Amino acid sequence: WHEQSSRYSTELRDFKNQVLGMLEAAEKEREALRAEAEGAAARVDRLEREVDYLETQNPAPPCVEVDETLMEKQVATAKQRKNEKYTKLTDCSDTIASVRAMKILKRFGSSSGLWTKDAAGNSEKIYVFDGTANDTVYVFPRMREFTLFSATRKAARIKLPYPWVGTGHLVYDGHLYYIRQQGPFQVIKFNLANKTVVDSSVFPAEEQIPVFGLSPFTYIEIAADEEGLWAIYATKENEKNICLAKLDPTSLDIEQMWDTPCPRENAEGAFVVCGALHVAYNTRLPSRSRVQCVFDVSGTLAPEDASLVYFPKRYGSHSSMKYSPRERQIYAWDDGYQIIYRMEMKKKLEV
Repeated sequence: WHEQSSRYSTELRDFKNQVLGMLEAAEKEREALRAEAEGAAARVDRLEREVDYLETQNPAPPCVEVDETLMEKQVATAKQRKNEKYTKLTDCSDTIASVRAMKILKRFGSSSGLWTKDAAGNSEKIYVFDGTANDTVYVFPRMREFTLFSATRKAARIKLPYPWVGTGHLVYDGHLYYIRQQGPFQVIKFNLANKTVVDSSVFPAEEQIPVFGLSPFTYIEIAADEEGLWAIYATKENEKNICLAKLDPTSLDIEQMWDTPCPRENAEGAFVVCGALHVAYNTRLPSRSRVQCVFDVSGTLAPEDASLVYFPKRYGSHSSMKYSPRERQIYAWDDGYQIIYRMEMKKKLEV
């Protein structure tokens, strides 16, 4: 028994030494793999910066199809409207130069949706539209409550009288402007304080089609900038390009309309900054979003002078992009991730 016990002890000691040697070797291999992974991550980061630089130095050509008939029509329309030049309401003369910073808040809800603040007021409330068709809006008192993991517990819920469709809604000066689809598309003005419908308007555009080629669920995009309220839409009559209209926020009347040269194809979202429509494009297989078409209603920004703005590639394609004129940043929804883009601005060059 003593001989067997001694032999087992010797074998056990040898086995422990062997295991310790294997553990030391595995630890060294793990450290080597971690070093390789860190090196690969650094190379990928450097490659992304180089790609950003190359894209900035060699911008992609504008995806505007040259159509002589369309050009003649636009020239004729421009001549008819030469006395209808848009009169600016503010002295805003800025345009986007680049994306200065990006912050990923969290992942919440469906792959498509919308989140925003009040574009005109000083409220810190966060409004969230989860999905592309629903009747309930989440309201968070501040950004901090929204970023918590148990965020829905901190949210109030507003049940709307009519379901909303798409991701083109807007909160502006204490009111929610949202799109209702029931027959003709309606813009509903909803008072957030007393939870009542203040006004509604049937959008005067026949045979509407999705405004963005990559976002087939959005027919009307309500946007806000330093000048006020805008509607971005498309019609069957001019199905290749995006249209723009200036809205009266009080009565929902359309003050002026434009046919822009910005194509619908491969467009994923749009917003207005200082009276200039900015359209973001992507590809069917999501790649790097970029603002590739700018249309300034006041004529103070030549298309060739507009910056080609790239957004950092992250997850998929933006289902909504809401510009905040007060904060000079964009609230975006990218494949279920809520992202803030802080913009670098520059002055427009007079034409």
